[in-house]
Amino acid sequence: MNHKLTSKHICGSVLLLLMLILPLFSPLQKYLAIPTEVKVTTSAEIEAAPVSSHPNEAWTAFSSTNDNQVFHEFAGVPLKKTDIKKMKDIRLIPGGQSVGVELHTKGVLVVGHHLVTGEADEKTSPGEDARVQVGDILLKGNGEELNSMEDLSSLVKDAGKDGKAIKFTLKRNKEIMTTTLNPSFNKQEKEYQIGLYIRDSAAGIGTMTFYHPDSKKYGALGHVISDMDTKKPIEIHEGTIVRSHVTSIEKGSQGVPGEKRAEFSLKDDRLGTITKNTPFGIFGELDGSMDNKSYPNGLPVGYAEQVEEGPAKILTVLDGDKMQTFDVEIVSNMPKKSPVTKGMIVKITDPKLLDKTGGIVQGMSGSPIIQNGKIIGAVTHVFVNDPTSGYGVHIEWMLQEAGIEIYEKQQKAS
Repeated sequence: MNHKLTSKHICGSVLLLLMLILPLFSPLQKYLAIPTEVKVTTSAEIEAAPVSSHPNEAWTAFSSTNDNQVFHEFAGVPLKKTDIKKMKDIRLIPGGQSVGVELHTKGVLVVGHHLVTGEADEKTSPGEDARVQVGDILLKGNGEELNSMEDLSSLVKDAGKDGKAIKFTLKRNKEIMTTTLNPSFNKQEKEYQIGLYIRDSAAGIGTMTFYHPDSKKYGALGHVISDMDTKKPIEIHEGTIVRSHVTSIEKGSQGVPGEKRAEFSLKDDRLGTITKNTPFGIFGELDGSMDNKSYPNGLPVGYAEQVEEGPAKILTVLDGDKMQTFDVEIVSNMPKKSPVTKGMIVKITDPKLLDKTGGIVQGMSGSPIIQNGKIIGAVTHVFVNDPTSGYGVHIEWMLQEAGIEIYEKQQKAS
């Protein structure tokens, strides 16, 4: 016997299937909505409340003996647990000030090759012949540390006069290796050369993110400083952070990022040291304290799970050293268990800021983001095709890079 499948039969079958599946959706959605980890400050109370407030729901939750976990069960069957991370009550002074940055590299950085014209008009590059590559860091020459161009120039001059080779210890990515080269005498410039362009320092501007009064530690920029030629992160020997004064703004547009222009004096405006240059910003200690008149008592920290999609504010400087507050929106929040540099998407909504800058511009990196009376992160990167928007980094990852302990020590269950 043949059975003809009609649209009526199909609709009936689909309806029956939906009636069977739909009752499962609510518990599944609740299961997926249960976080695997929750961060709470020591002053906050952990409530082991039911997942649903409806009296007929079968979902319930209860704490473990040491209050470091909450177990969730459905109809009496344990299905999922939430780890409770107890965080310290940390208060930070929000930044927003424009700062100048000077970094001195660890070793000297190779940024290019050039030819040296010798006695017989022969053109060679001793460095390239010795297979020294752009991006290599020359750490030592004949066993002596190299921390400046002056160190290297003196070494090349002495080796050339003595007719001796130089044995370099260099770092390429994470590998340490050695190579040997003989300086060549440039008859036009009348000096010994090795055919390498090098750099021993870098300078620029950015924005202070926070100052931690208890430790004098600070964080700024929210992203790593890379060499403009090699595009590689600069490994620092030492560094200085100084006050800077914004002189003008180049407005950004689609495909063309704008920038702040500023001036600073390394001698007169020093704020402190730079000890770390990481994917999450630059960090170190200030020589003195740092004030913020808008928040004289500082602000508590808002951790990634506490960030909400919606209105927020940023602090930054557009003219001189006058710090201003501007409206932004958290478009997306992406909390992660492990550190990430792009944890939020931030959109500029303030008409005054958009009119002045077009959105996020270079030099604004590090501007602190404040939401619900807490400092939650910093502006880091701009979207080139949409300068009104960009990424933000969560404050907790910057704190950890600064060496500020954010977790309370966990008590073991007896």
